Amino acid sequence: MKQYILFILLTTFLVSCNKASKKDKIENTTPSKTVTKPNIVLFYVDDLGYADIGSYGAIGVETPNVDRLAQNGIQFTDAHSSAATCTPSRYSLLTGEYAFRNKAAILPGDAPLLIRPGKPTLPQMLKKVGYKTAVVGKWHLGLGDGQVDWNKDVKPGPLEIGFDYSFLLPATGDRVPTVYLENHSVTNLNQNDPIEISYKKPIGKRPTGVSNPELLKQKADLQHSATIVNGISRIGYQKGGESALWVDEEFPNVFTQKAKQFINTNKDEPFFLFFSFHDIHVPRVPNKRFQGKSTMGPRGDAIAQMDWMTGEIIKELEKLNLDKNTLVIFTSDNGPVLDDGYADQAVELIGEHNPSGIFRGGKYSAYEAGTRVPMITYWPEKIQTGKSDALISQVDYYASIANLLNIPLDKQEAIDSKNIINALLDSSQKANTQILEESYTLGIRTDEWKYIEPYTGELPNWMKNKDIENGILPKSQLFNIKKDPSEQNNIAKENPELVKKFKEQIQKIVEK
Repeated sequence: MKQYILFILLTTFLVSCNKASKKDKIENTTPSKTVTKPNIVLFYVDDLGYADIGSYGAIGVETPNVDRLAQNGIQFTDAHSSAATCTPSRYSLLTGEYAFRNKAAILPGDAPLLIRPGKPTLPQMLKKVGYKTAVVGKWHLGLGDGQVDWNKDVKPGPLEIGFDYSFLLPATGDRVPTVYLENHSVTNLNQNDPIEISYKKPIGKRPTGVSNPELLKQKADLQHSATIVNGISRIGYQKGGESALWVDEEFPNVFTQKAKQFINTNKDEPFFLFFSFHDIHVPRVPNKRFQGKSTMGPRGDAIAQMDWMTGEIIKELEKLNLDKNTLVIFTSDNGPVLDDGYADQAVELIGEHNPSGIFRGGKYSAYEAGTRVPMITYWPEKIQTGKSDALISQVDYYASIANLLNIPLDKQEAIDSKNIINALLDSSQKANTQILEESYTLGIRTDEWKYIEPYTGELPNWMKNKDIENGILPKSQLFNIKKDPSEQNNIAKENPELVKKFKEQIQKIVEK
């Protein structure tokens, strides 16, 4: 009955939502010309923990704009990024495919484009039915073919895999090149001062964090102590490109303005905006107006900055009368991390705040807080609001949006994505019965159980030094997540049949 009522309420916007099993891929159907296509805005925050915003229990920072979305939308309590780190999560979100299938890991700053042209992607799918598509913010999915000349057109990139427009941090804020890339070109570049990048050896005469620590706004570990730009030392070495250098404190203004421009340019046709925050990733260098907005130093101030940016985009949608025809999804690419290479007092000033909430671990971890993240869907007057305990994975956004728009998918497209659109639009609806989670190992989550595969491989040195419970051990781990949500009692030895079952399920997924 609830599904029927939901159908009646949304019939102006949804045409024949497929009633496929939640365990199966949606059936291909013929797109209807009568479907009203909502705009889609996906806010993708970086390193935001489950409890890092007010509506999820944050202490020491206020997030009124995101809280407003939660209060007037659906606030999910059991939503997950597909992986515990950024590149794999982004890959899965945009392809509907688990990252291990492409051996996706955290990419170096000079990596080639991970999603190769010809691979089906979420923006490419939306373009088929008339959407304009854009990505603004952090990219970290590689660019070019591995030998990028930053003084020429940089491609393939987002434009070659389904985006009409892109404005990017090419990799991350803590890596060179420290320039913006708009579509194929570095912005404000003087060709008489060409950029050179090296991740292997020092180049140029710029100071480094090792040679000139007195120039730093924040001291950094050795990995992050190469070329200094704007008082922050980065990973890698950069020569030239002086006129193109970014200023970290300007990120919120620059990215928000670019997103607004895209929305205004395309306000008369359906659009998809992938707003990929740099915040709250390191280096955390918030704009002056947000400094001191929290009790937690730069990390908390960066959360306040992120909240402002979110609010600015929502206000723009409302100003243009687009909000009631825009599906908004707000979430994070993985769990939280405090000390991630820079001495910004994230640990010292944490106070009573716990960015993971009651959950164990954080970014990089196989434990629950590695992937359990805040998630909100917001669509004024179009969704059944409230809190939802539906089990959600970001890999399922692809098939769900396809179903919302009645777009058929090929058999080899988004092969790991399932249709959970009812749960995204109605807080009373369920979604998955189980999901796969990726870190340096694989895990299975069901409503009751959390299983983590043993891992006997080598971990990188930087990860060994992280002050976090990564959950990556050479033995099987099994937790009753209902009785033991903080994963304190490993009961794998007492439940060999369950361990065997989950091992077989993982193997079946891997061999798909």
